[in-house]
Amino acid sequence: MTEQTYNQALVELAQAGLAALAARADSPNALKTAAAESHFICSWMAQSLKERRFSKLVADDLNHWIRDGRSMGAAANLPGLLARIDQQYRAAMDNHTIGASLQTMLDSLNEDDWLVIVDCEVSGKLKLDSDGRNSLIISVEQYEQHIAEGKLLQPITLYVRSDEQTLAKLATEHQLLLSAGNKKASLIKHHKAYKLYPNNRQPALALLVK
Repeated sequence: MTEQTYNQALVELAQAGLAALAARADSPNALKTAAAESHFICSWMAQSLKERRFSKLVADDLNHWIRDGRSMGAAANLPGLLARIDQQYRAAMDNHTIGASLQTMLDSLNEDDWLVIVDCEVSGKLKLDSDGRNSLIISVEQYEQHIAEGKLLQPITLYVRSDEQTLAKLATEHQLLLSAGNKKASLIKHHKAYKLYPNNRQPALALLVK
């Protein structure tokens, strides 16, 4: 039996939550306000966690979302979160040519006047003078050795300076899942480090479009 991946566990959770919300909406007495729906999903998540309905791979996510739902109420927008996960992850999981998709995204960034650098070794702290332009850097060793025949063979780190939601939308357009940005892990000043994994198999929640 094939072990369930994080991506599969996350999509299973998201689809189950959306199905529960849809079933609730069919009830004639159900309040259909954002606050009521968010409260419902928060309670559904708490019960799911208590009953261990889903893989332990998503237990930390559930704990985090439950805390957000209880502290933020409707502002947590848990139904919207599940919908975004379902949409973005299902598309990304169908993408079997991650390397080719990454190259297509890099080509589109060049056309949009981003500063794209893939021919420089990134092995220590660096500073890039980009004159305010959006920029993306991949170490030449990773760019040349981690991609073959359109496939991503090993993880790649992208160092990016841009509005994070702009990057999230670009990645989604090309069916790519990027890790959450990490400024502390970045070797390039004013950039965040993002990870791209073979087969889009992120070990934790990916960067999502809001």
